[in-house]
Amino acid sequence: MTLNDLAATEALAARLAGLARPGDALLLQGPLGAGKSALARAFLRSATGNPALEVPSPTFTLVQSYALPEGRTAHHFDLYRLSGPGGLIELGWDEAREGIVLVEWPERLGNLTPPDALRVTLAPGGTEDAREARVEGWDGRFA
Repeated sequence: MTLNDLAATEALAARLAGLARPGDALLLQGPLGAGKSALARAFLRSATGNPALEVPSPTFTLVQSYALPEGRTAHHFDLYRLSGPGGLIELGWDEAREGIVLVEWPERLGNLTPPDALRVTLAPGGTEDAREARVEGWDGRFA
């Protein structure tokens, strides 16, 4: 699908946030600058119900956690600086999987990649804020 601007990316993120439930993984794929962080930020703002939520990139901390309504939790992982899945256990991956996880650079998950994850592949579009998106997974939940 074509996302013509940031508002379209935010609308997709809000739709995904409305469908996500504990135990879900969203794998955000694409090159640098493709919009992975923008989609994750919009997802978390929608999921928390707080459009002004501060959502820093977890590039250096590797993971940020967010309290969601109804006692749920979301965890935003940025695995760019990891070479593989070895450090994920120390980052609390197993505990995080009880909530919702958003993962940038999911190819570094290796054998920890959830087989039932939703894959969102983003690529730069024709203008600065435009993106091309492909969404796969969740067995018909996202249609």
